[in-house]
Amino acid sequence: MTLILDGVSVRQRGETWLDDIHLELPNGMTTLVGPMTAGKTTLMRVAAGLLAPDSGRVMVHGKEVTGIPVRKRSVAFVYQQFINYPSLTVYENIASPLRLDSTFRKDGIDRRVREVAELMGIAGLLERRPAELSGGQQQRTAIARALARPVDVLLLDEPLANLDFKLREQLRADLKTMFADTPGVVVYSTADPNEALTFAARTVVLGEGRVQHVGDVADMYAHPPTLAVAATLSDPPLNLLPGVVRDGRIEVLGTSFPAPHATATGHDVMLGIRPHQVRIARDGPGALELPAEIRLAEVTGSATFLHLLLRGDRHLVAHLPGTQLFTPGEATVAYVDPAHIFVFDEAGGRLLATSAADLGGVHG
Repeated sequence: MTLILDGVSVRQRGETWLDDIHLELPNGMTTLVGPMTAGKTTLMRVAAGLLAPDSGRVMVHGKEVTGIPVRKRSVAFVYQQFINYPSLTVYENIASPLRLDSTFRKDGIDRRVREVAELMGIAGLLERRPAELSGGQQQRTAIARALARPVDVLLLDEPLANLDFKLREQLRADLKTMFADTPGVVVYSTADPNEALTFAARTVVLGEGRVQHVGDVADMYAHPPTLAVAATLSDPPLNLLPGVVRDGRIEVLGTSFPAPHATATGHDVMLGIRPHQVRIARDGPGALELPAEIRLAEVTGSATFLHLLLRGDRHLVAHLPGTQLFTPGEATVAYVDPAHIFVFDEAGGRLLATSAADLGGVHG
């Protein structure tokens, strides 16, 4: 089974929501990750047949389905906001799509409903109605209904976003196992890069209605090809500092380090630094030293987010382990290993050093 979006574009109210999308999604799970307004929900609605594209076509298993109504497609859709039939019990909500499928006998319906309800942790709630459930229980019911009947295409639009942390963690593991050997196409949308990394599935990075990159999410995280991909997969957000190339080195806020080969002098670059790569104590030779003023320390218990003000009114956030106490207004120094700095050109493409040895020789 394959889902293909071939040159799909959507324009609404004078704005381009999807711009010439070309995607071929195979059997199994694909994670669609991107920030709000990236176009994730629009893309999934087009794939489901809920929204007609202005141009392009949708193919499922080699057959064009662009003009086929959603009720005539083998597709299921789970929204972030749970949608259930209020007058039906949880049992009947889950059973409803099975009763429309002539391949399911009565005993098969009962077995499948109880099987999916057990997986979703709502086996003891089957006789209740949605109004008697918590928000998390209602979302689990909606997911169970979508999973009950085998379909060619299953679309899940940030389905865990409204659930509590513990339940999200549990359901991620359950869904990952369930979709590992599915015969259909599963597209799971999320704005949370940590969720995409947890699923470790084939991943599509979407931004501003365009496909930014497709590939292995762990590889994209470790070696982002563009600034857009690096920013999308960074949580907490990527620190960005401007630099300029001069005589084979990148100058940034009074210090410098060797530039990747073939980087022309005079070109502006953007440096991307993940917060967990920022240190307040030197932990090795060759680190960039960035004098800073402490502005705020956010303590979560397991981590401390330290907000720093650098020269030129530039800001830097350090993600430090554990509870660490700092006094706002105090001077400090932030240390960053150049080997952990992503360098992007003016167009947002990543500039690569040829070896780790190229990243030595910091000058203050």
